[in-house]
Amino acid sequence: MKTSKILGSAAFASLLLALPAFAQDAAAPAAEVVEEVVATIDTGDTAWMFVSTIIVILMTIPGLALFYGGLVRAKNILSVLTQVFGGFALIALLWVAYGYSLAFAGPTEGGLSAFIGDFSNFFLTATTPDSVSGTLPELVFICFQLTFACITSTLIIGGIAERMKFGAVMAFLAIWFTFSYLPIAHMVWSGAGLFFNMGALDFAGGTVVHINSGVAALVAAIVLGPRLGYMREPIAPHNLVFVFIGASLLWVGWFGFNAGSALAANGTAAQAFLNTITAPAAGAIAWALGEKITRGHASALGFFSGAVAGLVAITPAAGFSGTFGAIVLGAVAGFVCLWAVVTLKPMLKYDDSLDVFGIHGIGGIVGAIGTGIVADPSLGGFGAEGYSMGGQLVIQVLAVGVAIIWSAVVAFIAMLIVKAIFGGARVSESAETDGLDLSSHGERAYN
Repeated sequence: MKTSKILGSAAFASLLLALPAFAQDAAAPAAEVVEEVVATIDTGDTAWMFVSTIIVILMTIPGLALFYGGLVRAKNILSVLTQVFGGFALIALLWVAYGYSLAFAGPTEGGLSAFIGDFSNFFLTATTPDSVSGTLPELVFICFQLTFACITSTLIIGGIAERMKFGAVMAFLAIWFTFSYLPIAHMVWSGAGLFFNMGALDFAGGTVVHINSGVAALVAAIVLGPRLGYMREPIAPHNLVFVFIGASLLWVGWFGFNAGSALAANGTAAQAFLNTITAPAAGAIAWALGEKITRGHASALGFFSGAVAGLVAITPAAGFSGTFGAIVLGAVAGFVCLWAVVTLKPMLKYDDSLDVFGIHGIGGIVGAIGTGIVADPSLGGFGAEGYSMGGQLVIQVLAVGVAIIWSAVVAFIAMLIVKAIFGGARVSESAETDGLDLSSHGERAYN
């Protein structure tokens, strides 16, 4: 027993002496394991982002296409469907070719890095299936951002509907995407971007998507001039059922748009998801109530339009606003966008055919500036560290101002270029009278 006890003590002593070395040897693998966990793709996040990407595509084709198609006259529905479908295809290819690289690649400082990326990931040559962005395969992030670029560009089509040559539309979208969408997306969402580093809050695209496209649609519409008979004869939507279906698909797709912008399946995504229910609900009720007060009735189109206005307004605030703030922001957008469509537009006499500026432009401004308010933690929001309402509002207003001016200038120049290339951007009067379905595409939607 004694010998055994001595041997046991010696073994225990040897074990104690060996522990530091063992611990040192074990430290390196442990560090490696931690590092590997940080870089590991999260399958739950990835699955959610695949779903988000798919439903954002759904909100564009067929959602936006049907929404716009129902709002135009019967003789022009195919032209709008074709422009949205063709625009989606065009921008998707441009995004893969150079769009993603200019928006998210490039140096982190110096030169033009605050305003635009570079061509280092031209045709995604620097990205492989093994590339990781956060907890996602980088290719998933690229696809998700592709859908934002596509819907932003095709939103503009609503402002120029029923009177612009098809080739001119496609050329305009390509130029505007390159020189307006990409720089603003880089400035707001890239880590090197000017407004990103200033602390501008834009969760899912108030400035990048809605103000950007709304202002471009307004400028393009003014340069084109009004449709024949505008403000002299009724130009009513031909199919409100299509508008209802399109608006419903937009609302469903917006969950991917907003909740997907959390880039993870987490609590922030859940809050954005809830806000994407309550804000458009409040916007729809507010618009309908405003119509009842001012016009004596609440219309179906008003409900649909108010919901979209609420969706637009909550987009930049989706992950920063509490539930109550989202309801207030949606309601404010419903009232303000109603005023823009029924009062401001006739007052200024511009023919923004499907009210892209009135809903997306104005709603985006309300949402982007309102984000600086509803993000206040004292109001139930989730402002960034060091948040102060006054300072945040200054940053938000500055970002809004730059987005308005930048998009307007690019849209105006793009329209001048397109007019020069195509010998005018408008179809002939006879083609417009016959309808773009037949004159531009040789087809009719209805026999």
